[in-house]
Amino acid sequence: MSKSGYYQWLKTSDEQDKDYEDYLVVKEVFDYGKGKLGHRAVCMNLKSDKGIIMNHKKVIRIMNKYGLVAKIRKANPYKQISKKTKEHRTFENKLDRKFAQETPYKFFSTDITYTFFNNRPAYLSVIKDIASGEVVAWELSRRIDMDLVMNTLEKMKNNPNLSTVSFEDILIHSDQGFHYTNPLYINLVKDLNMIQSMSRKGNCIDNAPIESFFGHLKDDIDYKDCKTFEELRYLIDRYMNYYNFQRYQWGLNKMTPVQYRDHLLAK
Repeated sequence: MSKSGYYQWLKTSDEQDKDYEDYLVVKEVFDYGKGKLGHRAVCMNLKSDKGIIMNHKKVIRIMNKYGLVAKIRKANPYKQISKKTKEHRTFENKLDRKFAQETPYKFFSTDITYTFFNNRPAYLSVIKDIASGEVVAWELSRRIDMDLVMNTLEKMKNNPNLSTVSFEDILIHSDQGFHYTNPLYINLVKDLNMIQSMSRKGNCIDNAPIESFFGHLKDDIDYKDCKTFEELRYLIDRYMNYYNFQRYQWGLNKMTPVQYRDHLLAK
């Protein structure tokens, strides 16, 4: 070994010995934290539990030197997907809680809720006319995928009652869920020349008409008694017909949604 190499080894050896006692203390705290503590947590635990004040830079150096690498939680892939999807596009709240509308087929509200059959989840997507309260489209599925909302839009487009209605300038309002920020949904709404509006993040009241409808639906039907998906679908379809044509509502001048729709159109 060369003279310079010897002195370099000696210097490194001295530094190793100098850090070793501190390493033992740091490692004790690190092991007590089951390998999940980063340098900040180690510093705080050293101070609170052992009364030792150690500079965070020194703790970092010791942890790096002796390979004390904290186990960190992996990022939730579903949150990452949701975040990326939301980054596709969100829209201004153009509805702005103006729920007192008097022109049918100009302002729609849409959302997804869950139901059950035989203790299994099913997902219901609904589009509701804000002025009349009429449900203009719905789709029930075992899966909460993009087909759920896309099929609901297609059913809305093919609704016989809307055959003479121009979709241009109809506003459709939703929350900022990943279905409604997805480019597939956005492009279909755009192709229909509809105006897209979204609730502010975390403000379910911004979409109160559809939230209120879901509340009534879950109060009115015993969906938990359904044993099969087909039984649940039949129950939902029957309820939608009842809601539109037979369920009188005080807030609609004691009319059903369809009756109130016709009343508004005749004004």
